[in-house]
Amino acid sequence: MRRESRMRLTTLLAGALAGLFLVVQAGPASAARPAGKVGVDWGKEKGQECVDCHMTENPGLYWEWNHSQHGQNGVNCLDCHEAKEGEIDAFMHEEALISIVVTPKDCAKCHETEYQEMEGSHHAHAGNILASLDNLMGEVIGGPAAVNAGCKQCHGAKLEFIAEGKNKGRPTPGTWPNTGIGRINPDDSRGSCTACHGRHRFSRAQARTPDTCGKCHVGPDHPQQEIYNESKHGIIYRAKMDEMNLDSDKWVAGVDYSAAPTCASCHMSAGGDEKKTHNVGERISWTLRPPISTKINLVKLENGEEFDVPEGKPIPAVGDEAKGSKVVEVLTWKDRRGKMENICYGCHATSVVEGHYMQFDAVVDLYNEKFAKPIAAIMGELKEKGYITPAPFDEKIEWVWWEIWHHEGRRARHGASMNGPDYTWWHGIYDVAKNTYFEWIPELKEVAHKKDGDEKFATAMLEKHFKPIEGHDWYFNGLSKEALEKVQKGFEERYGKGALK
Repeated sequence: MRRESRMRLTTLLAGALAGLFLVVQAGPASAARPAGKVGVDWGKEKGQECVDCHMTENPGLYWEWNHSQHGQNGVNCLDCHEAKEGEIDAFMHEEALISIVVTPKDCAKCHETEYQEMEGSHHAHAGNILASLDNLMGEVIGGPAAVNAGCKQCHGAKLEFIAEGKNKGRPTPGTWPNTGIGRINPDDSRGSCTACHGRHRFSRAQARTPDTCGKCHVGPDHPQQEIYNESKHGIIYRAKMDEMNLDSDKWVAGVDYSAAPTCASCHMSAGGDEKKTHNVGERISWTLRPPISTKINLVKLENGEEFDVPEGKPIPAVGDEAKGSKVVEVLTWKDRRGKMENICYGCHATSVVEGHYMQFDAVVDLYNEKFAKPIAAIMGELKEKGYITPAPFDEKIEWVWWEIWHHEGRRARHGASMNGPDYTWWHGIYDVAKNTYFEWIPELKEVAHKKDGDEKFATAMLEKHFKPIEGHDWYFNGLSKEALEKVQKGFEERYGKGALK
């Protein structure tokens, strides 16, 4: 009896070790698969051939897919990559007609709501940079190669495909790979879902991290990633990442997590009474991109498109015709701000939210009224009166103004919007002021002198547009005695009498 027990135990151990050996041999790529028959209960039947091949040919790709929610729910390669006869991006591969490019319309077969929200959003129209001053600067002053590997990788590019030969239907190397958020696809859809949900894992946790947004929202002209990192939100997020519950299905601020918000929390995810959305601009009440900021109302159309209307401009009503379609919804800038505030209230009291917006609005108003509006007015008069040419970027004063609003002004405004004090001041308003007084104004005088032989026009422009603004009084009259005495008193209280020479 004892011998039989030992034999059974030995057999069981051998079986367990063999099973363990198979698991180790298979490695992490063999995650649990859904039950049922391929092609009946899940996935396209021929898609199993794709899976079997790519398991050995591209094990990393297979591993990512197999551990994704798609893989674990039976969505296989062919479900996403299958193409139709006659499509410009279709080609035959292993007796299946496929496309390398998976577009938002392809994803919409299962994710229709997300597609509709994304298709009309600011993200989907990021490819419009192709007809902007930014693109002109990149293509002409920089060079097409820099634009292709730089600008278009975030904003998106129009995909082109080989029309003839053995590679017909495959994307051209000059336009692929590209996962730009506003990519122009062969089926006329805009964007790339994998810009945020990296293929082939399609992870919602990844899409919710600030690093994902930081791929594009980073750098001298839109440093949201850096601003977030220095903010209290970013600091707490890094300290408590393990409490963020990033893979939660619903991921509601204040319910599924409370440590800190990420970019997705504020702009896309659910919180308070606000539902989740893939329309990243719906909760934005200021536009912080152009030379002068305005509050913006949002008009949504029946065809899925939408557009902003600056505060003070006529807003079409629901039912009106606009831009070739019918208006189905209007969100005023106050409505949009209310949506953002609903997210804030998941973790903050009213006093915090109201205080933040008061401080944010004050910085934008300061930038607008003290710097942007008077400089823009003078730049307009310089062109009108022939002091500079109508062409962009052929005079130094235009470059100085470009950096004041496009770099420093944006940094100040975004810094205030996201609680980044260093970007609001040192990288923001400080640089705006320094370059206004000691770069742009000297260049204004140089432009006037070049044409007239004197600086009278420049002086007249400053008298007209700068002098009436109280904040520029120090420039015309010097720092007041009261201001200097206040500084001296504070300095001496801190460092001792006579410390300020």
